[in-house]
Amino acid sequence: MAYAADNPSLSLLKEIHATVASAADDFQIASLKRSLAAYRSLLAEDAPIDVAVLGQFKAGKSSFINSLIGRPILPVGVIPVTTAITRLQYGETEQAVVTHFDGKKTSIPLDALADYTSEAKNPANEKNVEVIDCTLPTLAAFEGLRIVDTPGLGSVFQYHKATSENWLPEVGAAILAISADRPLSEHDLSLIRELTAHTPRIVLLLTKADLLTPDQQDEVVAFFRKTLARELNREFPIYLYSTRTAAESWREILEAELFRKLVANRASEFGHIARHKGRSLVRECLAYLQVALQASLAADRDRNALKKMILDERVNAGIVREEMSIVTRDIQGQTRTLIANYLTPFEAPLCRKITDALRTEMPSWRGNLWTLTRRYEAWVSEAMDEEMRKISAAEHRHFYGTLKKAHASLIRSLEFFRRLLDDNLRKVLGVGLGEVEWRIDVAEPDHPDTSFPRAFGYHLDLVWFLIPMFIFRGAFERSFVKKIPWEVEVNLSRVASQWETRINRAIDAMRRQAVLYVEEEFATMEALIAGAHGRTEEIRKVIADLENQLAKLPSHQERSDS
Repeated sequence: MAYAADNPSLSLLKEIHATVASAADDFQIASLKRSLAAYRSLLAEDAPIDVAVLGQFKAGKSSFINSLIGRPILPVGVIPVTTAITRLQYGETEQAVVTHFDGKKTSIPLDALADYTSEAKNPANEKNVEVIDCTLPTLAAFEGLRIVDTPGLGSVFQYHKATSENWLPEVGAAILAISADRPLSEHDLSLIRELTAHTPRIVLLLTKADLLTPDQQDEVVAFFRKTLARELNREFPIYLYSTRTAAESWREILEAELFRKLVANRASEFGHIARHKGRSLVRECLAYLQVALQASLAADRDRNALKKMILDERVNAGIVREEMSIVTRDIQGQTRTLIANYLTPFEAPLCRKITDALRTEMPSWRGNLWTLTRRYEAWVSEAMDEEMRKISAAEHRHFYGTLKKAHASLIRSLEFFRRLLDDNLRKVLGVGLGEVEWRIDVAEPDHPDTSFPRAFGYHLDLVWFLIPMFIFRGAFERSFVKKIPWEVEVNLSRVASQWETRINRAIDAMRRQAVLYVEEEFATMEALIAGAHGRTEEIRKVIADLENQLAKLPSHQERSDS
């Protein structure tokens, strides 16, 4: 059931959107563009309620959705998998449509999803996938909802605007997946804080609950509740889940208490969500308009002088951009050393392991030198490929030191810039910035490939017919064995180099996003300061209109577990 087009609340919400959009356009408030676009999409007729499943990498999001829909449609794996937003909803026919950033749409079979959504088959989203929409007849019980699988919020590349962070304004209801085998992190708390600005309905899903005993499950849930109450002064529904044990019973609880309630009360739920987002949008806009109002009231001051006082040498987009570049370049320079130092202890044990395996394998090889050499190259290639992939899969988390360091540094730079800007605004105009949170998400880079050189630096095996193997075979086998330490050193170095490239590329992506935040905020402030002159009454009228519209919305806090 749609939220009726003639519903009074919907009419008011559309008025709110129009007022904010007009103000953002008139006063060049670039920072509101994303929120406005999401709100416009939400208010579209018959818009489904997006139920987003969010969380850190490997929190079990895709596995949970597969279990929920009863089919392994979404790819899962031991390395980062999801690289694009995937939305699933009820439809009479089964289909999947890929929307690319250039607007092109491609229909694909459901079993080809991994070709477009996984890091392995679509590294760094090289296919430029914006979103994939799937319809399934089996989702009839969830008609009116759209289940959304998102890239892990530990995920590093900001794939244009199709990342989880940028998609947050579109969330209707949120399921935050947190692995039960790790504590509630500051990143989780920060995400929940931001989610409260976008949806009144947030639930926590403790995945991998089978790793804990019943007593441990109770202990973890109690810890989560206590932490949430202390840090956020709010309660959230918490559900246990596992795809291995008691999956059906846990899924039935979540379906009954969240999904079926959303479906049964879709119109009222849509209203709750739309009003919640409307209030947040108005408050964001009002904060910027207060800056414009105070700038306009300071009519006796020279515009340029006012701009210099607020956007002074400390709050300068060029300086902040350069500082971020210097810091990230310095951190990137440490990446290779960090990885290489960590991999060094693996070299000797790996040499022994592969040497022993080679000595066991070679006696079974037959043929001339050419055949023997090709066999060695194929064998060592396969062995090295397997070992390098094992090391990457098991140890790659230890390579992320500079990635985490860069993330923390960029967050501090953004907070410092915004604090300085807020201080200047308060000193000069007597108003501060609104509660707009900037987030930089971190996702794991895709795993590197491997390739291997020939066994010899020259083509000795081309003259195999001149070499009697019954005499020289032992010498060549010893030569093969002696090459193993070199093979190990070269391939460990290659792994370090490839991870260095991917991690430093991810750091660059984070820096670009941080710079974009600063530039947009800087441009907004410049526009508000320069463009507000002589518009005092106009700004006051817009503020009054928004406050009046806000007052008409229900003022009570809508419970997330209602």
